[in-house]
This record gives sequence, C-alpha cells and structure tokens, in this order.
Amino acid sequence: MKIALCLAILFSLLIDSTAYADSWPSRPVHLIVPYPPGGNVDLTARILADYMQEHYGQPFVVENRPGAGGMIAGAYVAKAKNDGYTLFVAPNGPVLFSPLIFGRETYNWREDFAPIGSITFTSLVLQVNSKLGVSSVKELFDLAKSKPGELNMASPGVGTQNHMVSEMLQRSTGAQWSTIQYSGNAPATTDLLGGHVDFNFDQLTVAKQYVNSDQLQRLAVTSAKRQPALPDVPTLAELGYEDAIAETFTGLFAPDGTPEEVLDSLSSALTDMLGTDKTITRFDTMGTEARAMSRSEFTEYLTSNYDKWSKVIKEADISQ
Repeated sequence: MKIALCLAILFSLLIDSTAYADSWPSRPVHLIVPYPPGGNVDLTARILADYMQEHYGQPFVVENRPGAGGMIAGAYVAKAKNDGYTLFVAPNGPVLFSPLIFGRETYNWREDFAPIGSITFTSLVLQVNSKLGVSSVKELFDLAKSKPGELNMASPGVGTQNHMVSEMLQRSTGAQWSTIQYSGNAPATTDLLGGHVDFNFDQLTVAKQYVNSDQLQRLAVTSAKRQPALPDVPTLAELGYEDAIAETFTGLFAPDGTPEEVLDSLSSALTDMLGTDKTITRFDTMGTEARAMSRSEFTEYLTSNYDKWSKVIKEADISQ
C-alpha cells in the first residue's frame, strides 16, 4: 500500500512538472540587470530579451536594479520565486565576487543560482596615455618598478575584472602603481584621455571607440588569443604573463531550484541565439564575442573563474 502511494505521488509530480514546462512561459519573464541602462550588460540583456520574446511568444522585460556592486540585483534574484519568471543577466563581479568584496553573505552563487549559460565574453585592453612615453608592456612595468606607486591606474570599480587583473600583475611582476577607483568605465576612460591618470585596463567594448585616437597607446589584450578589432596588439599571455588571461563574461542565471525543464529550454534557446549570424554580428559590433556554453560547461567555467580570482581578492585584500 505504501509503495503504491509513493509511486502515485511520484507519478503525479512528474506529470505536474511536465505540464508546467509545457505551459512555461505563460506570462512576462523578467531579466534582472545589476547596472543602470546603457552599459554593456544592459545592452546584452536587451539583445537577449528581443530574441527570447520572439522565440517564446511572451514578453521578456529588462529590469535594471543597480547598486552595491550588483548585489542588490543578485539578492533580488536569489530570493525570487524559482518558477522561471525571474532571471539574472550578469557578469563576473555581481555573481561571483561582490559577496567576498563587500563582506556580506547575502547569497552564494553555488547555492542560490542555477547557471543557464554564457552569453558574451569581452577582453580587456591594457592602454596608456601616449604622453607617458612607453610603447610596450615591458616598458610600462619597468617604469612602474623604477617609480613605485607613482603611476596611476584607472579602475572602473573595486573588484571589477579590470581591478583584479591589475592587482594580479603587480604581484606577479613586482611592479607597483596607485589604483584610482572610478564609478564605471566612462569616467575612468575620460580621465585617461585627459592625462589625469597614466593607464588602465579597459573592456574592448569601450576601448574600440578610441582605436584611432592618438591620445592612447594600446599595449596588450588580456584574452587568450588576439582580438580581430586589434589584430596588431599582442596578448599578455604571448608576452609571458600567462596568469593574466582574463575576460568579462555575461551569463544567464535563474534562482536555484528552477525546474530542470525550464533551465534546459532556456539553455537550448540561448545556444540557438548565439549561433545566428544576426546575433554574432550585433555582439561583434559592440566589441564582444558571442560564445555559448552548455549548463555544465558554464558551471565548470564559473568554478574555475571563482577559484582563480577569489584568491587574488584575498591576497590583495580587496574590500569595500
């Protein structure tokens, strides 16, 4: 009798799960973005929303919830109902590192998020103000070693990938410079162009706007291979700094416990989107790479990314 009852309950749950997956989505889905409108992550979310809305026949609404290094948005998604109607479009920082940097155990990416898949990957560009008079990475690091703490590096925020690459290189090379924190890439780049700071690590999506500017000298990129937008600029890895391979990813996440059928459906749709010429061209125009990963591949990537950069955060005592 007990066995029959258990089987009946299990069968009922399977039926309910399948029925739910078949009916999802039956109303608007909200894509939560941890930054204000207009930035790289916001634009990525809007491209995603357009595709998903056409694919599923339901509105996908972008909702911006900036603040606290992205943790306001992250906490909102982590605590949201896990029914597939609240999703998180976010990069490295808010997902993996902000809880460490801000010293708040608001959420844990391994326990509170279900990774669905990657969307884009963006390289960083090491660039200097031309007036500094250096034309190679070696010259920059040698200058920083000869004048410890005198050069100024512009960072778009504490704990950003830009900031962490800078900290890692100081430790691996023995060079020392001062880090000036800004509230985003735009003001950091503006001060670099004006000569108020000496260099920065900038997302390619921003740096490519100034590719023809004589005010900046581009020394290297942080990706594993050279970037089509800057084919003559070497990678840090090929210059001997293998540990400095770094990219800013944007990924899609759901609250933990979201039905597997919904996660699989979204993952499949995301992979299809990232394989279309239209999507690839739109992201390429932005200076970022459309690159799909399966759910398991993306989870492995996140684990590796977290293990590598959380160590840098602790060693450099990066906090806010």
